[in-house]
Formats: sequence, structure tokens, C-alpha cells
Amino acid sequence: MEELNNISLEEIKNIAKNFTRTNEFAHCMAMYRCAIMEIETKLKVLNEEFSLQYDRNPFESIETRLKNPVSIVEKMIKRNIPLTVENMERDITDIAGIRVVCSFKEDLYRLAELIVEQDDVLLLSRKDYIVNPKDNGYRSLHILLDIPIFLAEGKKHMKVEVQFRTIAMDFWASVDHKLKYKKEIKCPDDYALRLKKCADILAGLDNEMEAIRKQIDREN
Repeated sequence: MEELNNISLEEIKNIAKNFTRTNEFAHCMAMYRCAIMEIETKLKVLNEEFSLQYDRNPFESIETRLKNPVSIVEKMIKRNIPLTVENMERDITDIAGIRVVCSFKEDLYRLAELIVEQDDVLLLSRKDYIVNPKDNGYRSLHILLDIPIFLAEGKKHMKVEVQFRTIAMDFWASVDHKLKYKKEIKCPDDYALRLKKCADILAGLDNEMEAIRKQIDREN
């Protein structure tokens, strides 16, 4: 059984079950779903505008998710955060997430810029793992946004994390994630080195594909 701060995974699941039974938790998660819908709508509007103005769509797909309650509780215990909904909202910033997959890096950055420039959106943090990849080769642009949602009882601000990737970056991250769940891997350092090499090759592919697109645009 895995242990976390001397608490077993089974105990964490039981704690999460009790924590999520409250109306306060259910209401909070509903607010996160609303916040995701707000950002998703903004992205789809921008996609439609790009399609009309530039005759191409800036992104290929959007995937949304709410963090699993067990993962939320596990993270709070690991960081010694008292288990309250108020603390959860304040200290856990990746509960609501959106992943935007684009064909080209240029479109990825442009979309992120346009979202942040909207007057009802506040940028809380920005982490560029494309310019500064993680040691394992992971690449993505992460922005944490504050977005207001409008309810019967008034306006409420919620946090949404948006990740922007190219198709190549998303392919690598997806495969890397699946491989990490494989058990009893021999020579893990060797696999890590090979995966890092794959990430670098895909980054070169992204650069070449973007260069080809720009040349085509100049010639037409």
C-alpha cells in the first residue's frame, strides 16, 4: 500500500469520500465547471474569428477536466493544507483545467495572448515550458487565469489552468504519461534519456512545420 505523510492511499480515499459529501464541496465543483465553460466559450469564439479572418483554425481540439477528488485531497495532505473547501479554492490551483491543442506554436502563443487580453480575465501566473522545457523534455505553455462567473447570488471569481500544446507536444506528453504507469521497468534512466531525445526530435519537427507554413503564407 502506498503511503503519503503516514496515511495510506485507502485512508486518503475514505477521507476524500467524506470531504466530498458536503453540499459546499458539490457547489464549489459546480462553480469550477461554470468557469471552465466560460473559458471554453471564449476559446471557441476566437477559433471562429480566426477561421473567418485567416482561413484556418488556430486549435485542433479542446479537452476539459475537473481534478479527481482523491487527487485533490492527496495534494492537500501532501502540502499540509487543512481540509476545507475554502482552503481548497485558495491553495489548489489546478482543479479546473483546459488543454488546448494547436497545429503551430505561433497560434498557441497568439491564442494565449488574446485570452489574457480580455478585460474580464486576470492572468495569475504563466509558465512557459516550451521556451524552458522540463528536464524530462516536457513542453507546454501553462497559464493560470482568474475568471468571473455570474450567479443568482452575485459574481464569483474562479481559477482555471489552461495548457497550450502543439499536436507533437501533446502526443509526447500522452505517451510519456502512459509509460509512467508501467511497472518494474528495467533501466529507467535509459528510457528517460530516450524519451527526452524523442521530445527534442518532435520540437524540431514543430519548428520545421511552422517554417514551411510561414513560407507558404509568404508565397501566396
